[in-house]
Amino acid sequence: MADKVSVAQIAKATNLTVYSGEALLDKKFITVSDISRPGLELTGYFNFYPRERIQLFGKTEISFSKNMTSAERLVVLKQMATPETPMFLVSTSLPVPEEMLTVSKKFNVPVLGSKLPTTRLASLLTEYLDKQLAERRSIHGVLVDIYGVGILITGDSGVGKSETALELVKRGHRLIADDRVDVYQQDEQTIIGEAPAILRHLLEIRGIGIIDVMNLFGAGAVREETPVDLIIHLENWSPDKSYDRLGSGEQRQSIFDVEVPKITVPVKVGRNLAIIIEVAAMNFRAKSMGYDATKVFEENLNVLIQQNEAQDEHPKDTDKK
Repeated sequence: MADKVSVAQIAKATNLTVYSGEALLDKKFITVSDISRPGLELTGYFNFYPRERIQLFGKTEISFSKNMTSAERLVVLKQMATPETPMFLVSTSLPVPEEMLTVSKKFNVPVLGSKLPTTRLASLLTEYLDKQLAERRSIHGVLVDIYGVGILITGDSGVGKSETALELVKRGHRLIADDRVDVYQQDEQTIIGEAPAILRHLLEIRGIGIIDVMNLFGAGAVREETPVDLIIHLENWSPDKSYDRLGSGEQRQSIFDVEVPKITVPVKVGRNLAIIIEVAAMNFRAKSMGYDATKVFEENLNVLIQQNEAQDEHPKDTDKK
């Protein structure tokens, strides 16, 4: 988890224009994802001023400030320009008040701008900061994108996770991360997985070594990140263990506050794991669209049982001549 993001990082990521304080961009940091719209502050109310947030000026704030005198604007902006304030940001390509530029130079608060509307810009900034500041956790496994479904393949070392991922890439699917997957919670229902920078696009195959998937298979064979929709755990086949044959025993694994569906697949000589995982992804998509083959089977079985019971209650008279 990054505990802060520099103004330089967010300016580059969201394509912001620097109006003042360019030398300060690497020295000013943002520690929270919340954005402040300083309407109350412009009226002089500073009892609960969130000084550590980006101070975003939209049409409402700029229009209100135009009705103030230059001296009033200067007083208010001086109070807003604290050492903790990361930056002033003006949206919609609105004109920047001269007093803001003056305060920027005197109190070392950079002023930036964007052509985006205020609501869109605030959403973009919050989404970026949520991702960068989110707590991260590393999971041992392989993350692949199969038909748009993010599959996290886990299992003991040497069980065949990377080799299975290689076969899936050859079948046209995309690799996100091998060996170590960094995950973070995007919202109440979504876990996002990505590769650590040092392992991005790389795959380790025992006996061969490290291969660059993007270099060998092209840009279409990799993806930077994906939601983790399903966990498939590979484990060596044990004759003493009972495995789910109907798909009715649903498992789940907690990652942060999200319960992710999980399937355990036994590994045995002769089983094509790539095809099994590919079909598991297809079946997961079918379930998410409302079709569950297990329920169909159970319904068909119940109908057959009812028919057999009816025949037992009313057997045909086979003795009639």
